Amino acid sequence: MPEYIKERLLGLSDQRITRDGEVIIKAQTHRSQEKNKEEAIRRLQEMVESVAVLPRMRRATRPTRSSQQKRLETKSSRGHIKSMRGKVTE
Repeated sequence: MPEYIKERLLGLSDQRITRDGEVIIKAQTHRSQEKNKEEAIRRLQEMVESVAVLPRMRRATRPTRSSQQKRLETKSSRGHIKSMRGKVTE
C-alpha cells in the first residue's frame, strides 16, 4: 500500500482504527467463517478505496466587479430603508 494512502487511512476519524494504527474489522453476519472473512476483506477494501480518491484542489476565485457593485447598492438601499423607520422630526 502506498505511503500516502496509509497516512490518509490512519488520519480518518473512524472508531475501527486504534491509536496504534491497527484497523479492526469485525464481521459475524454469516454462519461460516469463510464468508465472514470475505465480508471483512471487502469492507477493508471499501475503506481503502474511499481514501485512495484524492479530493480536488480548490481554486480561489474573485467576485466580479458588477456583483460587488450590486452588493454595495443593495446594502446602501437597505440601510436607507432602515434609516427611514426612525421617529419623524418636524
